[in-house]
Amino acid sequence: MNSSLHRRWLEEISWELVVWQNQRLCAAKNAHHGPTSDGHAETKALWESKLLELMGLDEVVELCRRCHRMAPFTNFNGNTFAAIARALIDGLGIADQSRAVARSLAGHIVAGVASDEEVEAFRKFCGSLD
Repeated sequence: MNSSLHRRWLEEISWELVVWQNQRLCAAKNAHHGPTSDGHAETKALWESKLLELMGLDEVVELCRRCHRMAPFTNFNGNTFAAIARALIDGLGIADQSRAVARSLAGHIVAGVASDEEVEAFRKFCGSLD
């Protein structure tokens, strides 16, 4: 996946902010928050290795999907990384309707439930961001 808009999307999203997002989601549902023994360290290392990397929006959404699958937290992994992807889209300053569609598509991709058509639609959206 490559979109034409490359930036350091994660430059201001430290691992501590990811942890905070997960804590917030868990607290809202009275669910246990904590790291997993088999996914947390690897996911943290991956995330931190990408903080300053130039990526397309589609690449950072794919990273969020991958981190979700690595399951660094005991609960709400998908929600945590989908919230981050949606926040990045919110920062684009695009029309409300386009933003809503892009947020939905990104959420489906991060959750791993996007159809091929949805993935292709998101790629096209990313390609239109110049």
